[in-house]
Amino acid sequence: MERQEFEMDGRTCRLYEYDTLVVGSGAAGFSAADRLFQYGQTGTALVTEGICSGTSRNTGSDKQTYYKLSLAGDEPDSINAMARDFFSGQCVDGDHALCEAALSVQCFMHLVELGVPFPQNHFGEYVGYKTDHDPGRRATSAGPYTSKIMTECLQRQVEKKNIPILSHRQAVRILTAEGAVRGLLCLNRRRGQWEIFACRNLVFATGAPAGMYAENAYPPGQYGATGLLLEAGAVGKNLTEWQFGMSSLRPRWNVSGTYMQALPRFVSTEPDGSSPREFLREYFSSEGEMLSAVFLKGYQWPFDAGKAAGGSSLLDLVVYEECHGRGRRVFLDYRENPGGGKLDFQSLCPEAFTYLERGQACFGRPVERLKQMNLPAYEFFLEKGVDLEKDMVEIAVCAQHNNGGISVDAWWQSCVSGLFVIGEAAGTHGVCRLGGSALNAGQAGALRAAWYISAHRGRPVDGEEVVRECGKQIREVFCLADQAKKPGKEPLGKVWKRASERMSRAGAILRSEKEIEKALRETIQEFAAFPERVGMEHERQLGYWFRLRETLLCQLVYLGAMEDYICQGGKSRGSALYQDPAGILPVKGLPEAFRFQTDNGEKGASIQEAVWQDGKAIYNWRPVRPLPRPDNFFENIWKEYRSYGSRGGEKRT
Repeated sequence: MERQEFEMDGRTCRLYEYDTLVVGSGAAGFSAADRLFQYGQTGTALVTEGICSGTSRNTGSDKQTYYKLSLAGDEPDSINAMARDFFSGQCVDGDHALCEAALSVQCFMHLVELGVPFPQNHFGEYVGYKTDHDPGRRATSAGPYTSKIMTECLQRQVEKKNIPILSHRQAVRILTAEGAVRGLLCLNRRRGQWEIFACRNLVFATGAPAGMYAENAYPPGQYGATGLLLEAGAVGKNLTEWQFGMSSLRPRWNVSGTYMQALPRFVSTEPDGSSPREFLREYFSSEGEMLSAVFLKGYQWPFDAGKAAGGSSLLDLVVYEECHGRGRRVFLDYRENPGGGKLDFQSLCPEAFTYLERGQACFGRPVERLKQMNLPAYEFFLEKGVDLEKDMVEIAVCAQHNNGGISVDAWWQSCVSGLFVIGEAAGTHGVCRLGGSALNAGQAGALRAAWYISAHRGRPVDGEEVVRECGKQIREVFCLADQAKKPGKEPLGKVWKRASERMSRAGAILRSEKEIEKALRETIQEFAAFPERVGMEHERQLGYWFRLRETLLCQLVYLGAMEDYICQGGKSRGSALYQDPAGILPVKGLPEAFRFQTDNGEKGASIQEAVWQDGKAIYNWRPVRPLPRPDNFFENIWKEYRSYGSRGGEKRT
């Protein structure tokens, strides 16, 4: 509820009191608010900068995927099998793997009941297909805007339950005391007013820190809040692990699936658009091998170090080299065939030829094949002002998903009591993420957090007590705001451009110790001098000033994680190739990833964690938590459930 306005250090502030505050209005955030209400947590509100902003609502792909347990056909599947597949992605804690597998059906069917149109056959089976790293056919899709539809359906539920949705609020500082959440300090960007939310629980569903990279596939307006979480004492996990892939720049869109299976030309130009040339052919022994790699890139869209030596991920490396090594721009051209003539479809690998033949697409130009196989994919770009019949589309190898994030326990709670992190902001995925598993993970994490919070109700929140207890933290932010307004400083936009381009050079798919060290050194200096050197052009930029400060902190911790990974003997894995000290790219004979035995004797990977403490980042390594092996004897579980349920110790009567 809202309290009266009050004065603090000459500023008019507004105070709110809630038991639980959800931050973020994507599919995970709305799901958390919905679930909290479902389990009786009525003192809940959702805070967002913009209800129509963020990744869930504004991004997608050719066939955006939701990953769940198989619910069709005769291929055998089980929760344990699915959990093992999650766990095998390296650096995945076993409790997260089992929870996400076990809850996938419940979360999926909840979305179905809310109206997400996942396709089913005449008999009611929810059919599936294979996706990235998927051994079965667990993937499904509601089309290119699957996450958008999910978000809209969940939002309707939240609105139906009259859960307060507070827009135009930017989170600036998480308020803590004695290792626990006390509240959240926000800037109301519409009013230009500071607001304090006193609460017992915070559920952060703010996505990835996309603003770190200049070349990213995230929609404009997606920045994340990972830096705030680190500054509050939450532990970072697997921060070296991102997912990168080729994406269009205008509009930002993953060029996966049919966009590659239509076999477009890859053309590079000088920065001014002059001197166009095809460049792929020189990297392959034959045209058939090149075209097969392009086709397979549709299935294998994320850059994968294991597919860099002669596989489809060689395309990502070549595009990256054209952009960063040669300073050229790269385009996909659907107007003409590669080489300019007719294609010999028989020269393709059997998988590609069979697919195109069954799709009746062994003819014509790339745009004609695209329309034949997936007309909506063509129409998407047309709606955005790009006619693939007439225009090339510029692409780059972009950051698309942060597989790492904040370390959480089996209830998605961080090491800060009462601070829960769900969705992409939580580091539950590891090195190789199964395609579409992120949408499932966000729903599973929301459910687990809601279970725990509803089972551990505490005393009512006292807002005035929170202001007294956290006054020093609040005043630190006010002091920074005063410094931001001083004139004669470097423009905000110039600093952000420099910082994001530096990150795309040092921390993308091709990493060298020398470049990371240089970027880290520059970032440390920039962050330390930030309040004195970086200013605003007008008052409305105050929110962006704080966001850039938080982004620089994030870059500092992430680059430090990459440096530490190299120092610990880490090698190429996931979406990153690490050069040796001489600068030689290890493409052929890629070394095995950094591994060791877990405590229970299973082959696993060590997990790197990061702590921001006293103005610097500290890195530690620990074994993965193994896959749980619960005693599932029914009578024992039934007895335990009658007493405590499954919600973190809730007493049931």
